[in-house]
Amino acid sequence: MDNQAELIKRVNNVIDQVRPYLVADGGNIEFVNITDDNVVNVELQGACATCAMSVMTLKAGVEQAMIKAVPEIKAVEAINA
Repeated sequence: MDNQAELIKRVNNVIDQVRPYLVADGGNIEFVNITDDNVVNVELQGACATCAMSVMTLKAGVEQAMIKAVPEIKAVEAINA
């Protein structure tokens, strides 16, 4: 397995761990891609797509969990925020 595929697998693992918290509030999160400079792009769905707190959730929750679990990742950004 190449490094990019392994990185994507690890990123998706973190997303799967945080997803239940978002689903509990009527939202969801979907992996889109990883940029060349290791920024993870995600799409916020459902209630998360329109929630005023979604940026805070993304940065304080998802991004912190992601960087802790996958140190290569520099940031997490929502493509639809």
